[in-house]
Amino acid sequence: MDFIPVNRPIIGEEEKRAVLDVVSSGVLVNSSYEGGPQVRAFEGKVKRLLGAKHVVAVNSGTAALHTALLALGVGPGDEVIVPSFTFLATANVVLACGAKPVFVDIKDDYNMDPVAFRRAVTKKTKAVIPVHIYGYPADMDEIRETAAARSIKVVEDAAESLGATYKGTQTGRLSDAGCFSLYATKVVTSGEGGAVSTDDDELADLLRLVRNHGQVRGYDSRHLGFNYRLPEMSAALASVQMDRLEGFLRARERNARYLGERLAAVDGAKFTQDAPDRSHVFYLYTLFLRKNREKVLRALNSAGVGAAVYWHVPVHRAPLYAKLGYAKKKLKKTDAAAGHVLSLPVYPGLSQSDLERVADGFVRAAREYL
Repeated sequence: MDFIPVNRPIIGEEEKRAVLDVVSSGVLVNSSYEGGPQVRAFEGKVKRLLGAKHVVAVNSGTAALHTALLALGVGPGDEVIVPSFTFLATANVVLACGAKPVFVDIKDDYNMDPVAFRRAVTKKTKAVIPVHIYGYPADMDEIRETAAARSIKVVEDAAESLGATYKGTQTGRLSDAGCFSLYATKVVTSGEGGAVSTDDDELADLLRLVRNHGQVRGYDSRHLGFNYRLPEMSAALASVQMDRLEGFLRARERNARYLGERLAAVDGAKFTQDAPDRSHVFYLYTLFLRKNREKVLRALNSAGVGAAVYWHVPVHRAPLYAKLGYAKKKLKKTDAAAGHVLSLPVYPGLSQSDLERVADGFVRAAREYL
């Protein structure tokens, strides 16, 4: 019996041809300020989806976040408010700027608590990074209201949420800069890659400088920057993936709806990301289990279902941040989520029989352990 992973990229013949065409051209990367033709084509497709004025492609989701913070002027002496229930990159890029991450708690939907954000603001707060966790938008109205009142920059970590909407607006358009990931298992992939969206002309210029060593015409560095360029091969792959995004999202929603119907009556498991004013791209379908999460996880994995936990350890309790003294911070709902969440496969490549195996396996495990 085949193992069903928690996520898997969907790569077809068109993606393969696009990459091979770039390889055959011999132009694998373009180091110009504007980027190469494949990069520009990909950026254009993301701009049309979002309705954004600018999209700047980079070589990872982490690079997207770092580029955005540097372009916004975040540096030593600044504080950046972030959730701890996220991937390490959200906080690591703050340290990389020489700034201080300030961790705040989450709500029951696993996204940043706007009240906790407001209470954490100080005179040193330069930016806030709300994360649209699992592809589900955070409470952006409340976050933006606090940020606007205190002149705080807002950077969306939209790594998992390409195509999701909040009150009719695409994620990535709800801030000064929206940051996406094109990692192998994301909603759209380039293998490794990322992108930053903004409507600010000056910020877009700085973003392009940061991704290219601060250069416009070569060796004329005007701003601190790095090699965060997206290779042409990766951009070609991502461009084809963008053409398939609508179908990917329909499949994810259909698969999530099936799991929701099958698991709704399971006692001791709760799905919490379902507000009617936003759409979910279901990068992951995540449940909060009342007890015995690890036993349920082992039972599913033993049955060939790649359920997984994101994340066992909140960022503020990771060894690096523990050394920096953050582990003492009490984040009640963050710690509860880390001990109780379980994500199930929901990606577009699942067959109906795969979905039935996932649902049946969970129901069996729940009957025994929940």
